[in-house]
Amino acid sequence: MATANGHEDQLRVSDGITNEEEKKHLILNAFVITSPGHLAPGLWKHPRNKTTEYKKLKFWTDLAERLDKANFHALFVADVLGGYDVYKGPANMAPAIPSGAQFPINDPLYAVPAMAAVTKNLVFGITASTTYDLPYALARRFSTVDHLADGRVAWNIVTSYLDSAARNMGLNTQIEHDERYRIADEYMDVVYKLWEGSWRDDAVINDVQKDQYAVPERVRQIHHKGKYFDVPGPHLCEPSPQRTPLLFQAGTSRSGREFGAKHAEAIFMGGQVPERVRPSVDAIRELAKEKYGRDPRHIKVIAGMNIIVAETDEAARAKREELLSYGDKEGALALFGGWTGIDLSAYSDEEDFRFTGLPAIQSIVNGWASTVPGSDDLKWNKSRIVEYLILGGMNAKIVGSPKTVVDELERWVEVADVDGFNLSHVTNPGSFEDIIDFVIPELQKRGLFRTEVEKEGATAREAYLGSRWLLEDHPGSKFRWHADEEVPRYAEDSAA
Repeated sequence: MATANGHEDQLRVSDGITNEEEKKHLILNAFVITSPGHLAPGLWKHPRNKTTEYKKLKFWTDLAERLDKANFHALFVADVLGGYDVYKGPANMAPAIPSGAQFPINDPLYAVPAMAAVTKNLVFGITASTTYDLPYALARRFSTVDHLADGRVAWNIVTSYLDSAARNMGLNTQIEHDERYRIADEYMDVVYKLWEGSWRDDAVINDVQKDQYAVPERVRQIHHKGKYFDVPGPHLCEPSPQRTPLLFQAGTSRSGREFGAKHAEAIFMGGQVPERVRPSVDAIRELAKEKYGRDPRHIKVIAGMNIIVAETDEAARAKREELLSYGDKEGALALFGGWTGIDLSAYSDEEDFRFTGLPAIQSIVNGWASTVPGSDDLKWNKSRIVEYLILGGMNAKIVGSPKTVVDELERWVEVADVDGFNLSHVTNPGSFEDIIDFVIPELQKRGLFRTEVEKEGATAREAYLGSRWLLEDHPGSKFRWHADEEVPRYAEDSAA
């Protein structure tokens, strides 16, 4: 749809943006990883589970078809670039390997075109690092898959957090945390220039009569010279259906919030109870508005959640106990070590970590002890930590009937002001099928989840924000090279 100045208009959808009296339709993502074990170490052994087939393309295309048919918004694929080797370390992978705890792990990007070919509407959120991927190469890869997926690609932007990854990338240790985010901020300028400002909107004409596929004057070098990157360009790919893929981000540190408030279009947020999550949601949206001039509702907040559901509360609790029996203690402690940098092997099995002298672990465990239902009087020793982590990692958890589960999801929306959920699995197949059979019908009955997609074949950004392109209040939009411009506006401003 064209506006008076010839630029394509930005469509809006009502989900959580325009009509506050309407019930918010939730965003539902399936949260996975290309490994035998994601957030349920040891559960690869469960008879219902087939995650050992993660190497087979059919495993992924079958999953994508199921999610697409159920109207899930996205398949959100996590990734790490090193092993979890802190527990019983240093640099000891042995505890993680038997449980398949995010090791071995394949690159998440390569299956996307195949999954896109068997689906119509499912978005593919792919994790990639600004610390170890060069921006010129990453921009090319994501443009390629955005073309092949008809615009249904999102990038989950991470700065990476494992020392094992840093060592394998040629460093002695990780780059300091805040420095990684400073690198990431310039990185985004580079990819915006490549995706938005290297090819004019009308550069590709595909004109046989003129013997021209593209007009050379409408393709430009970006000439980026910064503190961290020197990239002349031009972008190797013509603009993909979205130009810039939909931008996900996760990170609640001060630097992470700053980065997300500026760049993210959807933020993945963890936490055990909505009351504890709400301050972070408010802080990010306020920062986006006050510092970067963005509409805070243009950032969708997606909470991590693990659901175990059955016909009744009793059946769900029994299912949880049966699933727990397959868990791997060492794998859970290996994951904890990777996530926190803390090696629990140095402590006795009976130590209550609520009262240990180590501030970092005491803070984490006290947070769980004060928020996890039914755990007020329990000793938070290694066994308790393992039981908590085995089914769903550090994310929030709901166990119960469809009514119990949806009551709690609805409470999260009301209390934490989140827009949807990244739903992790314990078994796959299994967990997502239970959500499809039990949870989605209850959500739909309450008017909380769509019964059909709003637009067949929508791009990722259209599915989340109602716009094919970066919205005008997003900082990346200033790099766009429109058809009526000699050079992009940002280049004119830089020259001036």
